[in-house]
This record gives sequence, structure tokens and C-alpha cells, in this order.
Amino acid sequence: MKIRSEVPADQEQIRSLTLAAFAGARFGNCGEERIIERLREADALTLSLVCQEGNDVVGHVAFSPVALNTQHCGWFGLGPISVAPARQGTGIGGALIREGLRRLPALEARGCVLVGDPGYYNRFGFRALPRLTYDGVPPEVFLGLCLRGETPEGQVTFHTAFDGP
Repeated sequence: MKIRSEVPADQEQIRSLTLAAFAGARFGNCGEERIIERLREADALTLSLVCQEGNDVVGHVAFSPVALNTQHCGWFGLGPISVAPARQGTGIGGALIREGLRRLPALEARGCVLVGDPGYYNRFGFRALPRLTYDGVPPEVFLGLCLRGETPEGQVTFHTAFDGP
């Protein structure tokens, strides 16, 4: 298993992997493969990591800038994250998250947010941060991790790539 940055030749495997990972998912399955493509097209896919086994991409995670009170201030959103269905539960997702969080400080990141299951993401240090809000999502599943400085206060907005169908 090797975790590395995405290269252009990975794009079709990432698309197929993401489609398979979210097929029948209880949460998600809202066109995550298109979110990744729109982030890429907008040059907003700041950090895109894949997990490779042999010639196959079996995991992928995306990080993109978020705005706080309409201003970009060094915070990023984690997601979508995908793992091949046959490899889910084997630690690939966790390894991708840990590597992404390890790399974010080199990008001057101050923090990272996501919408997800606290039971899973708490192990990486993500918590509900009452000072940060995200419209339309229960506060207990909007999680953040401050990487540097103090947690700011305000309304978080993900990139517009998350808005489309």
C-alpha cells in the first residue's frame, strides 16, 4: 500500500472508485465523483491523495479550501473520501486522512472541517467546534480540527463544487 499525490493518469480510477464507494451509501451518494471533478476544474482540489495497491487506486481523499464568513483564511474541507468497497474497514481511509492532515500544515493550513460521523472522525482529533457553523447540517456532525492558532468564529462555506448535482 502506497499513499501518494494524485497524478492525471489516476483521474478515471478515482471517478470509478468514488462511484463504487458511494453506491448504496446511507450518506453521500450525491454525485461525489462530480464534486471531485468540479474541484479539479476550478483548481480548488488543493490536496488529492490516493492509496495505490499494485496498479490499482483503492482509496482517495480530497481537501479543498473553505471560507469562513465569506473569506478564505487557511481552513480546508476534507472530502469526499472513498475506499474500494472490498477494502473498506481495512484502515485505508484512516491512513489517507492521517497523511492528508500531516501534509496540510505545509500548505499554511490553520484547520480542517468536514461533515461526518463523530464516532469515526473523533479518532483523528475532529470535534464539534461551537464557534464554527455550517448551515443545514446538525452541529454534532459538522466537525473541525484546529491545526494552528485559535479556532475562528463564523459561518463555514464549502467550495461551490459541492453545490451542483
